Amino acid sequence: VQLQASGGGLVQTGGCLRLSCAASGRTYASYAVGWFRQAPGKEREFVATIAWSGRSIYYADSAKGRFTISRDNIKNTVYLQMNSLKPEDTAIYYCAGRYSRSSSSVTSEYDYWGQGTQVTVSS
Repeated sequence: VQLQASGGGLVQTGGCLRLSCAASGRTYASYAVGWFRQAPGKEREFVATIAWSGRSIYYADSAKGRFTISRDNIKNTVYLQMNSLKPEDTAIYYCAGRYSRSSSSVTSEYDYWGQGTQVTVSS
């Protein structure tokens, strides 16, 4: 499966963006998807994850109440709606998939990764 992340950009504090993660290839395989981010000089960190069914969703504390993850299995796309953005949200955002229907917040449990999309929040 190949993943293509898009939707990043430059936004002011308090603004919003919607990231998309489009899957191609073996998309008939059931898979869970996670969003992670990596800021300059920092390790990659978990943001949100959604199970194949869409019923199991988890967020990092930093994302709770501001970000919403969702998926459309017909379109093979997972979304991350980000509202009330802050400068500390600035990072490259990556989507990742795992050959499991269950969601996970653990980076090493993901089998394939998209190329990332830059999100910059200005103060």
